Amino acid sequence: MPCRLVSLLILALPLLALQPGRAQAAGSPERAASPLLDQSETLRRIAATGTINLGHRESSVPFSYYDARRQVVGYSQDLMLKVVDGIRQELKLPAITQRLVPVTSQNRMSLVQNGTVDLECGSTSNTLARQKHVAFSVSIFIVSTRMLVRRDAPLQEFADLAGRRAVVTAGTTSERLLRAWNETHGGRIQLLSARDHGEAFQSLETGKVDALMLDDALLLGERAKAAQPEDWRLTGTPMSSEVYGCMLRRDDPGFKALVDRELSRLMHSGEALKIYQRWFQRPIPPKGLNLNWPPTEALLQLYRQPSDRALQ
Repeated sequence: MPCRLVSLLILALPLLALQPGRAQAAGSPERAASPLLDQSETLRRIAATGTINLGHRESSVPFSYYDARRQVVGYSQDLMLKVVDGIRQELKLPAITQRLVPVTSQNRMSLVQNGTVDLECGSTSNTLARQKHVAFSVSIFIVSTRMLVRRDAPLQEFADLAGRRAVVTAGTTSERLLRAWNETHGGRIQLLSARDHGEAFQSLETGKVDALMLDDALLLGERAKAAQPEDWRLTGTPMSSEVYGCMLRRDDPGFKALVDRELSRLMHSGEALKIYQRWFQRPIPPKGLNLNWPPTEALLQLYRQPSDRALQ
């Protein structure tokens, strides 16, 4: 082979090695690992298995629930999937398998604590009491506790429930609040507990109870599922204001830092607001009803200044 041709081939070899799509030589360095791995057992496991366990609700409309095709949808679900994509990019994984785990108000904390669920984004209030057992992301929503009644019912305030029946979802802050209020006001309300929000509303719709106490946004979601949504109205001076957050295990600072970073990015970029508008200001499954609920100033402030502070 002529010397000139040999020289040209030698010069071309480094360029060929740099071409996209060519295999790396054996022993070449791998892509840099995320610095957050040292602070997070959860991230190390996700990186090793390529799987994340996501907790979701079954009937928390419009936050996290099954649509008519049994697909998990909702405002909180959309935010959680965006966070998962951020986790995938941080860990430089080609894909992450999402293992969806249904949770209830009663078991959601224990499933996070025992490792069955890595991240739960639904309608879970961040409270000081719960912070003793789990960690919370920056807040994703703010709500007030009210009640849903028939439009023609002679009920305006919680005091009007004396001598009547009310239903709450077991394991919720609404249950705790109404039981405490009832005890301090003579215990005249007959309280029933339901397994989930759907079951609670069914008790109201079938006439077994006179009122359903729950967070206002969830009450709007239940009304949207009703056979005749116009038959129902929200009433009652709010007993409390609460913030929802995504729930994760305590003592995992790297995982929390990444979840908080991704949620904050969504809020600051305006993407979270677009997701809000999709679920609260446009027709949603299962009946294509529009909740017609513009974002409150309190929610917009959460978007401007993300925080994981509990309100109670």
